[in-house]
Amino acid sequence: GITYLDHAGSALFPESLLKAFTDDLRNNVYGNPHSQNISSKLTYDTIEHVRYRILQHFHTTAEDYTIIFTSGCTAALKLIAESFPWIPEGTKQPSSRFCYLTDSHTSVVGMRGITASMNVLSVPIKPKEILVAKSRLPAEEQNCTTPHLFSYPAQSNFSGTKYPLSWIQDIKSGRLCPIKLPGKWFVLLDAASYVSSSPLDLGVHQADFIPISFYKIFGFPTGLGALLVNNRIAPLLRKTYFGGGTAAAYLTGEDFYSPRKSIAERFEDGTVSFLDIIALKHGFDVLEKLTGGMEKIKQHTFALVHYTYTVLSNLKYANGAPVVRIYSDTDFSNPDIQGPIINFNVLDENGQVLGFSQVDSMASLHNIHVRTGCFCNTGACQMHLDISNEDIQRNLQAGHVCGDNIDLVDGRPTGSVRISFGYMSSFEDAQTFLNFIIATRLSNLDAEIPLQSVTKLTTESVPDDHLSFNKADKLSPILQISDRELRNIPSEAETTGSWQPPEPEAESMRAAVSETAVPMCRKGGKPITVAKIYLYPIKSCSAFEVTEWPVGNQGLLYDRNWMVVNQNGVCMTQKQEPRLCLVNPSIDLKQKIMVIQAEGMDPISVPLEGNTGKEAVICESKVCSHRVKTYDCGERIAGWLSAFLGRPCRLIRQSSDMKSKSHQKNTRGLSSATNISLSLVNEAQYLLINVASILQLKEHISARLKEPLEIEELIRRFRANIVISAPESFEEEEWAEISIGALQFQVVGPCSRCQIICIDQQSGERNKEILQSLSAARGRKTNFGIYLMNQPFCSSFSDTLSVGSQVLPVLKENTEIQPPTSSEEKCSG
Repeated sequence: GITYLDHAGSALFPESLLKAFTDDLRNNVYGNPHSQNISSKLTYDTIEHVRYRILQHFHTTAEDYTIIFTSGCTAALKLIAESFPWIPEGTKQPSSRFCYLTDSHTSVVGMRGITASMNVLSVPIKPKEILVAKSRLPAEEQNCTTPHLFSYPAQSNFSGTKYPLSWIQDIKSGRLCPIKLPGKWFVLLDAASYVSSSPLDLGVHQADFIPISFYKIFGFPTGLGALLVNNRIAPLLRKTYFGGGTAAAYLTGEDFYSPRKSIAERFEDGTVSFLDIIALKHGFDVLEKLTGGMEKIKQHTFALVHYTYTVLSNLKYANGAPVVRIYSDTDFSNPDIQGPIINFNVLDENGQVLGFSQVDSMASLHNIHVRTGCFCNTGACQMHLDISNEDIQRNLQAGHVCGDNIDLVDGRPTGSVRISFGYMSSFEDAQTFLNFIIATRLSNLDAEIPLQSVTKLTTESVPDDHLSFNKADKLSPILQISDRELRNIPSEAETTGSWQPPEPEAESMRAAVSETAVPMCRKGGKPITVAKIYLYPIKSCSAFEVTEWPVGNQGLLYDRNWMVVNQNGVCMTQKQEPRLCLVNPSIDLKQKIMVIQAEGMDPISVPLEGNTGKEAVICESKVCSHRVKTYDCGERIAGWLSAFLGRPCRLIRQSSDMKSKSHQKNTRGLSSATNISLSLVNEAQYLLINVASILQLKEHISARLKEPLEIEELIRRFRANIVISAPESFEEEEWAEISIGALQFQVVGPCSRCQIICIDQQSGERNKEILQSLSAARGRKTNFGIYLMNQPFCSSFSDTLSVGSQVLPVLKENTEIQPPTSSEEKCSG
């Protein structure tokens, strides 16, 4: 059910690759290749075979290139910077220069940190500058042997632009000079993005250094890359550190070291990741078997990106404004200059950019996986989004850092959205993405791109010999779409017109249901209503039942705003202290106080307004391993709680300036880039349960217990915020989102239950039978209830939630909600 569109981030590994690799490991014993026994010799020989296979893949031989295994492309780049024969400033001969294209990955630009420490100057070169740099040096300067290094990407990981491989020979021969400087130029070709979907012939394009990461090609293994070094430069490389396996001989008492003759062994410090290297053999085998080779992958992925670009670039609002702004240097008409990457931002009908975090969040809700941000390529991001150096520094001061979810600063985008195709991508993946854009921007759930019309074969703008494949043994002509067919795509003028632009202050894209989601039909026409509403002002303490209650930006107003901590400031829950359920807080909105009661104790009150007195101590506390900023509520309430619970403890409240940070946790089911506001909850803003589900569970529990539980007692054990009355049990697990009055909620996952449900919320007594009964009743699962979040486009939270309100659910396409993959033990809410 996943539409994966981040192949530029990582390829997906096929099952056949894993099977072939694990079968290999079962049938052979691979020892450390530095030993001399039989198993070690097998490993050494296999690694050498893989080196040959890599060279073969890039159409070269061991006579021209050496393979140095690294932990990835970044490590390979670092190795180049450390070992290149730089000549620093201040010597008698001309000094070296490190030049790099501004459209380069962070790991390339980061090489200048090493060159600077060696007193070597770095020079950034804009793509337009090198295109006009064709001027030869004077003859007397051409004999200079000072080594310079120029680095550029074969394919931009930002836009998919393929830079000319002919630059390699032009620069090495002197026909193309990045800067006018006497010396000898060497070329570093960053091929990490390029080789994932295009063939690279090093027999023709003989760059001096080619770093790659194998997970970009195969998806597995990760943490393994290689540096292909041209043998004409290899002897000039300098090596200072020597690790295990790199030395032919050395002395510990004297400064004597003799390196191994092999360039690869000289630079591969320590034992290489030999099992991962062996996996590469199966990667090449499977890739060839499934696709027929890189040329077919190139044509297939280009067919998909060409089609997607054509449709995407023609989507318009009713007023003629474009739906997206695409950042590209090409018109996507030639696979030799454009890779399978589309970079864009979504616009509203007024031409304003919608933040990439909101687009990412909405894509996640449709099970579409994209990449957002600047993609570790600040230079390209600045160039395409017109972000100045001052803007970057200003954004940093505003709190924006690389990789965060701050997508707009002063209304201007800090990054964009990227989709990218791989060899296992399909035409349906492209359609799913395009239908998602149409559904969320043009608000017509029926505005699908006709499958039959777009698969019509044409020959416009793409050479006849460009083929794509569906299966290894079945080739099909390239998929295209004509201008006439584009006009058949329903425009907003032809839709229902129900789409509304987002509120400016929200700067977010309105959440929309997927094309497959339909309003739920009720059996017998019975409506679903809200039966009960609970909030839990103090985390893990008793529930406060209300008939109607205001909704805040973190959920129900004042829900889990306070928590009890031990003497170390660690959150206490009913798991450690069951008697917390006997502490009964209630909120008086008129008097603006929280009243706390417990048997045998005089009631005590806490003000709802922020405590700014001297006794308020700001501190960082942990909620289920996530740190939150809180302030202490003072000695009076601390003494009250300590006396009742019989142990030192304090009451603390979440600090108001942390309300938008969601205590830095990834709310499951929603993108981590989405700015979700949480209180001291563990998973989401709301927990919903169904009375019908409780009744069905009660039957299972009653059969296992001597004394049956009352419905009310069971409801309280599951500590929900919203209790609904629906016709069928567990039907809530099939919902994608719900509306209650003017409020809209997104379902973000099931609640996986822990031992808290075994605690009687009236007495504090434990009964482990409840959890066992739930597991038995649900087929070894302990899911019960669903988590909800406020829709991200809501910018005003003045509504109230009321008992008796009708609940309108929307079904999700995949009717099984998967619990989050987390090693954390679930903590009490």
